[in-house]
Amino acid sequence: MSTEALAQAFADTRGVLANITPDQLDLPTPCQSWKVRDIVGHIVGGSQWFAASVNAGESPQFEDSDFSKLADGDFVAEFDKGVAASIAAFGAPGAQEKMVKLPFGTMPGSAFMGLATTDTFTHGWDLAKSTGQSTDIDPKLAEQLLTGSKMSIQDAFRGEDGKMPFGPEQPAPDGASAADQLAAFLGRKV
Repeated sequence: MSTEALAQAFADTRGVLANITPDQLDLPTPCQSWKVRDIVGHIVGGSQWFAASVNAGESPQFEDSDFSKLADGDFVAEFDKGVAASIAAFGAPGAQEKMVKLPFGTMPGSAFMGLATTDTFTHGWDLAKSTGQSTDIDPKLAEQLLTGSKMSIQDAFRGEDGKMPFGPEQPAPDGASAADQLAAFLGRKV
């Protein structure tokens, strides 16, 4: 399986990250329990965690899991390092078939890569929405991720913000972009 969609999600989100200014870090986001800095840290830390999880074969423990601190430095450079490591890890021979142990279960590397792709892309949308950037991000990839999400995300994964991975599905306005539709499906108010 190709890492093309993951690489594209990383590139799309990097474009959003590169336009975030320090004065925007404490703005609220569609993820009610997180500010911009928290999502920046989650995306940057996530890029590093994805690679470490695939390389180790199980979810690594970080000494300090408060990834929001990553927003205080050059978070674009840190993201770039994590992206390079993640693309290399998921692209390594056997990585797609390898079973990866995560805090929420064990899954094949290919499924984990799909989760990483959707997570990265959707949190890029969160940041775009929060910082006044266009949320019409990569229509082709957004449509692909929406289709995959509709097939894999069950109601059992939905609930209150901060307690469940996804909020209740929200309505998307008529004519909403594919990225906005994905965000609404994943519980964001568009």
